[in-house]
Amino acid sequence: MFDTTKEEELRQKKADAMRDMGINPFPPRSKRTHTAMEAKTAFETGGLGEKEEVSLVGRVRSIRVMGKASFAHIEDGSGPVQIYLRKDDMGEEAYTFFRRMVDVGDFIGVTGYMFQTRTGEITCHVKSLELLTKTYHPLPDKWHGLKDVETRYRHRYVDLMMSEDVRQIFVTRAKLVQALREYLNSNGFLEVETPILQPIYGGAAARPFITHHNQLHQDLYLRISFELYLKRLIVGGYERVYEIGRDFRNEGVSYKHNPEFTQLEFYEAYTDYRGVMRRAEEMVAYAAEKVLGTLEITFEGHEIDLTPPWRRLPLRDAIREASGIDYEEYPTAESLGEAMREKGAAVNPKASRAKLIDNLIGTFVEPNLIQPTFLVDYPVEMSPLAKRSPENPNMAERFEGFIGGIELCNAFSELNDPGDQLQRFQDQARARAAGDEEATPVDEDFVLALRFGMPPTGGFGMGIDRFTMVMANKPSIREVILFPHLRSKEK
Repeated sequence: MFDTTKEEELRQKKADAMRDMGINPFPPRSKRTHTAMEAKTAFETGGLGEKEEVSLVGRVRSIRVMGKASFAHIEDGSGPVQIYLRKDDMGEEAYTFFRRMVDVGDFIGVTGYMFQTRTGEITCHVKSLELLTKTYHPLPDKWHGLKDVETRYRHRYVDLMMSEDVRQIFVTRAKLVQALREYLNSNGFLEVETPILQPIYGGAAARPFITHHNQLHQDLYLRISFELYLKRLIVGGYERVYEIGRDFRNEGVSYKHNPEFTQLEFYEAYTDYRGVMRRAEEMVAYAAEKVLGTLEITFEGHEIDLTPPWRRLPLRDAIREASGIDYEEYPTAESLGEAMREKGAAVNPKASRAKLIDNLIGTFVEPNLIQPTFLVDYPVEMSPLAKRSPENPNMAERFEGFIGGIELCNAFSELNDPGDQLQRFQDQARARAAGDEEATPVDEDFVLALRFGMPPTGGFGMGIDRFTMVMANKPSIREVILFPHLRSKEK
């Protein structure tokens, strides 16, 4: 199953030798009175009596042997601490066990007292030692760590154990999610859970993953969005709801796409997309201030100011200024595609007009939206779930938010006219029949829900992974997902 090296075979032989000695190399329990940080802090602040006993645990990070005495570093979740082991204090048998049986990477527990070396390092003077876990596989070189990106992602546990910076990314991510929850909870939103397995998928333009329920003899889809279920809850009487969870989209992998990703969606009754814009910029600023302590961040070499209000830029103006194309002058996919080719853009001959406009955004506009910007007012054909603008029925009250050249969020004034919604679904069905595999399927039950009445509502969706990318200054989504999707090794 595993191709073992000589070093691994030697470590396994040590484990076997311990068993022969009656020592379990994987004991079921450990003793700890302080974390490494707690012990060092207590010593510095006078919280420990003279030679007061402490018990510490951790992974061995380094060993430096000097005859009858040795120094080592162990590390727990709070950080590293130096330990000092001396033959005369531990006894010959225990000290010999440490010298012969303990390797870098092993987990050990030590009991002793804290002191300060002549070089000023706070250290634990060890009186007794116990092996807690024998490690078979040696750690990567401490100075070089894991350099191969593929290996870092495929064996994330090694990446984490070797890099405090990597571990900190996911601490930041967790704190960002907590801050978003704090903001929404304190503003009257109710956190809910909606189905992951759905008989009809919807809420986004994406291809789904399909699975099968054996007992019910029913094909089901992994959700691509929470939207249609959360809006059912607005119909049901809740005024403010949100969900943070996984979505699944059967699409390509890139620096900003992963087949499964974490999404935040909220829906708020009695507001529109302008109200959602204000809430979105306020929420992002709150999370940044809470976690990073500042609204001025750095992403990909750009200094970015998250202070509200953010710029509002009409989509039509943004595309016209960036590409020289006014999509209103090209009412068909064929004419718009030809204009795009003349500007040097790649064009899929089967793409719908909505897809081509989205391509214009990605090619000409998005990369240049570094400071926080809302692109507002989208063509209705791009927004099958958004309310039409009263001023222009061909325009939908929709915005997308961008930071650092990355699309961060998407939001609407939610469509609540059941007749209009059914017509939009039918338009999508025709697009699907024409070859658009990402077109939204008809959800008759959702239309029925709207027939019971949904109040004016604003909705919002944001990718947590991309939000973390920007906040942690990481250029790839794989850097902020603990276990990103990878091709199988055979491929």
